[in-house]
Amino acid sequence: MPINFSATPPAPDLFDSQAKAVADRLNEAGKDANKSTQIRRFYDELVGWQERIGTDEAKFTQFEAFVRMLNAKVAYAKGRKLVDDTFESWFRECIQATTSAQALTLFRLHFEAVLGFLKALRG
Repeated sequence: MPINFSATPPAPDLFDSQAKAVADRLNEAGKDANKSTQIRRFYDELVGWQERIGTDEAKFTQFEAFVRMLNAKVAYAKGRKLVDDTFESWFRECIQATTSAQALTLFRLHFEAVLGFLKALRG
């Protein structure tokens, strides 16, 4: 099921089964790929942009290029083997689905749910 951060209201399973499915796929890569600290760096940067933009659509438009630059950063991390194809693919899909300030907020919450499920899987 493709990620949709533009739906109003958001899909009921966005922060539940969809997030758990992503965490399961990330966990399958093994402990050497997708380390918590690396994934957390992407989450922290996303949170920084979301907090700067808030719910202001004009600010989203102003900073959208910088949000999209996260695609280059995830490609760089994959090139250095810090994340795998699964993380890169999911993250790029989420960035593509982030088309407004509201969508950015939903991406942040979805990512937070993924981190919670991943932590539960890894202990």
